[in-house]
Amino acid sequence: MKKQTKAIRIQAERSQNREHSVPLYLTSSFTFEDAEQGRAIFAEEQAGNIYSRYMNPNVDEFVDKMCMLENTEDGIAFATGMAANFAAMGGLLQSGDHVVASKALFGSCIQILTKILPKWGITCTFVDGIDLAQWEAAIQENTKFLFCESPSNPGLELIDIEAICQLKAKHNLILAIDNCFATPIIQTPADWGADLVIHSATKYIDGQGRVLGGVICGREDLIKEIRFFARHTGPSMSPFNAWVLSKSLETLHLRMEKHSDNAAKLAAALEKNPALNAVKYPFLASHPQYELAKKQMKMGGAILTIDVKGGFEAVNEMSKHLTIASVSPNLGDTRTIITHPASTTHSKLSVDQKAEVGITDGLVRIAVGLEAVEDLIADFEQALEKAMVGSLVG
Repeated sequence: MKKQTKAIRIQAERSQNREHSVPLYLTSSFTFEDAEQGRAIFAEEQAGNIYSRYMNPNVDEFVDKMCMLENTEDGIAFATGMAANFAAMGGLLQSGDHVVASKALFGSCIQILTKILPKWGITCTFVDGIDLAQWEAAIQENTKFLFCESPSNPGLELIDIEAICQLKAKHNLILAIDNCFATPIIQTPADWGADLVIHSATKYIDGQGRVLGGVICGREDLIKEIRFFARHTGPSMSPFNAWVLSKSLETLHLRMEKHSDNAAKLAAALEKNPALNAVKYPFLASHPQYELAKKQMKMGGAILTIDVKGGFEAVNEMSKHLTIASVSPNLGDTRTIITHPASTTHSKLSVDQKAEVGITDGLVRIAVGLEAVEDLIADFEQALEKAMVGSLVG
């Protein structure tokens, strides 16, 4: 069966009630037939549910679907995407270990690597993600972990997944790739050799801005270590959220195709807009890594960025005149969302850090939704025109 079919048909075991849609297992714990069964399950001699912090039918169904989509051996779900990112590192790294990471990361990931893990004696070297020579030069004797996003948030920088997988294999390292922007519909990093694939399920996996969630899919031996860390620290996903996310996966293919089609058309329409310094989208020929995008991505994805002339003041003026797009720090919704990274999601970075990853005062991340693309194009064009007029008057 094709993945589209499996995403719909993989389900938790049907109960005696013969339900068509999987029920919600809103229970904190599970019972045993007798004390011997409890002993056997705890001793891992017999499979079975114990406690929803450990496992739950709704959560297990969601993870099974994600592993199928990402072509991985195993997986584990979390309360949020950041819990997943932290557990991947916290579960596998020890004091004295070293991480090499791309500079182009979500702001909270940078905070983990620079403020939290150093408390445990874990250090990190940041590199220009597109420069493979920098990655290799940064590897030390105690390096254990490589971490990157592709495409990156918010600058849409791409990592050559095949090349970095060859590098991690050469040095026997663990490679984790955040695949949130692409989703497994657009690319599957494990097929190139990535060890762990991480998602904020809050974004396109849900796709409607309803629930929080995270997931790691990857090698069975690594997931086993992360699972131990997660079971005893407790960042578990709720059964309700897992139920919502599993249902959302049934439409992920359709949604990502429409998101990508809308984003490509909006990017092309805005590319020559006089109010903008630049438009960036992986499947625009003007993207500096266009050929790499076509090689490792099936579609361009739902995210594009624009750099508005006039900086934050012009961005603010544009935001006042948009009638369709929402202003929010989130992304991955059916509704188009704009975000000003320099003042929100990446506001804690220094001026130099922002400059290194291309975050200017005029940069706007557009997470393109599922509205009629003609409406979106007209909305952005009129808002940018009014922003230009407002800037000239000002």
